[in-house]
Amino acid sequence: MIELSDSERDALDALLRRHSTSQQVVLRARIVLAAADGHNNGQIVRDLGVSREMVRLWRGRWLALAAVPLDDLSVAERLEDVPRSGRPACISSATVCQIVALACELPASSGRPISQWTSRELADEIKNRGILPQISARHAARLLKRGTSNRISAATG
Repeated sequence: MIELSDSERDALDALLRRHSTSQQVVLRARIVLAAADGHNNGQIVRDLGVSREMVRLWRGRWLALAAVPLDDLSVAERLEDVPRSGRPACISSATVCQIVALACELPASSGRPISQWTSRELADEIKNRGILPQISARHAARLLKRGTSNRISAATG
């Protein structure tokens, strides 16, 4: 059984109430709170509609981090995904800025007979200009979305 301090329970409740909390983190917080309320894995599975493996994972992860003080690792950090293995990102912020700048240009200035950039046309132009040697249309669109949202949040923040 998970035992929560008052500050841990308050932090979990605050995560549930905050509108900006991702649904994954909300679900994980609900699992921890249900376990702390004395529910067994089967009850949590039925109540929350999640897999037994997910309940085991987050109950176990919470218990493994129980000895770490909240000052060192917040409740929100305890519910985050662990870093995944794999190749690190190799597209720099400067490259993303170049892609955003390209997307702000009119396609006609690049000799393209279109009025608006499509992700396919954008990816082709990124390769033609040598910004990146290879990129898919989908990835170009994701980078553009990420680049503009970072720029907007930086301007308003």
